[in-house]
Amino acid sequence: MEDCIFCKIIKGEIPSNKIYEDDKVIAFHDVNKEAPVHFLVIPKEHIESVNVINEKNSLIVSHIFLVINKLVSELGIDKQGYRIVNNTGEDGGQSVNHIHFHVLGGRNLTWPPG
Repeated sequence: MEDCIFCKIIKGEIPSNKIYEDDKVIAFHDVNKEAPVHFLVIPKEHIESVNVINEKNSLIVSHIFLVINKLVSELGIDKQGYRIVNNTGEDGGQSVNHIHFHVLGGRNLTWPPG
């Protein structure tokens, strides 16, 4: 997508504090940190939201969770715990129409989130 901020980050048109990249995904620290550890994992393929996951693109979700597993261990939040958040649609709080997963940790995360 031409005007998608995450697509621009993937292309290197917008800088990010990247912590991981492979041929399928990129992970980077969130610029609006909500916890001591707060990063996003996004697929390089533009997929608008969970609502458009299908047979052809569904394997990306399992790959994203494998990457999250690796990164939480490397960042030292795997033992204490962390939260994975995916917002879908306007009422769900999705502000960028490119599927992404927030990973937050490094502090006690209260519930409900708000």
